[in-house]
Amino acid sequence: MRVLLLKPSDLQGLVSMTDAIDAIEQGYRESTEFPVINAPRRRVHSPAGVRVSNFPGGVHALGVMGAQVRAELVVQEGKNQRYAHREHPVHVLHDSHTGQLLAILFGEIDEKTIGPTSLMAFRTAATSGVGFRYLVREDAKTVGLFGSGGQAANQLWALKSERPSIGHVKVYSRDPENRRVFAETYGPKFDIDIVPVDTPDVLLDDVDVVLCATNTNVELFDGNRLVAGQHVTGIIGGNKQLVQGGFLKKSRREIDDNTAVRSDVIVTNLKESMVSEEQGDLFGPVQAGLIDIGDVYELGDLATGSHPGRTSSEQITYHKNNNGTGASEMAIAMTAYRRACEEGRGTEIDLT
Repeated sequence: MRVLLLKPSDLQGLVSMTDAIDAIEQGYRESTEFPVINAPRRRVHSPAGVRVSNFPGGVHALGVMGAQVRAELVVQEGKNQRYAHREHPVHVLHDSHTGQLLAILFGEIDEKTIGPTSLMAFRTAATSGVGFRYLVREDAKTVGLFGSGGQAANQLWALKSERPSIGHVKVYSRDPENRRVFAETYGPKFDIDIVPVDTPDVLLDDVDVVLCATNTNVELFDGNRLVAGQHVTGIIGGNKQLVQGGFLKKSRREIDDNTAVRSDVIVTNLKESMVSEEQGDLFGPVQAGLIDIGDVYELGDLATGSHPGRTSSEQITYHKNNNGTGASEMAIAMTAYRRACEEGRGTEIDLT
């Protein structure tokens, strides 16, 4: 039996953002129609702050089942979280028809236009892209962007891939130099006018989309400032193990309760994770009785057509990209594996 080994260098430049969004949408569609092929992310923590995340799942239409695992050393610094070390993720791919081991992928799969950025930024952004596909107004042109790192770049490219009309972005992050470099780097690359701003207060003014791509532990804005037609995407999941382990006093937040209350359509990736990990941005307002859990839909509901997404230009829509799943991980990994086979990348080993 031959198995393909793909190193980090083998994985670069294989998958476009649009291909990744399509594959992840397929993954969420299938996992809604056949839920036992997917499972919530599971995390464990050491007393030293090392966190290992495991993502089991598959996409049968792509012929893959397996898991991704990654480790990182998490450090809490007041209102923000940083990673003192992030290890290469490892994807293990099996044929979903036969169970045969197909490949082991060592390293991050990056987006071919952007190249290597921060770990997990590509998959996270492509998942947001499924939400953009159904929730952002077709004529959206302007963006308020919190964050200026790799997550922010990938989120913006996913939005631009789904809404080519996007032409103007205001970006804020804590470091003025970072936001200046971000604007100078990605403005020309994405053909977008990106303006660094000195305060986050202006990011909600006169924009169609609010993108949150930071490492904060606290709410970024007051949801009462949202206006008709805007869309909000947030990417911080938070998990109760951080609180149980004594790393945080309360669950991480980036979106406040008012945003959930004001939103006409609320979507998350997987409600099971929202509840099991007590993820503050949506679990908080549900627990407080401000919204009902039945008012929260999943990406799979959009992908299968059981919920239409945005139905009016006046609606406020909100996608809480709460965490990855095995289905989304396997979707991108299998796409990369197929491209690598076509291009003759990687090293085959014989396990006979």
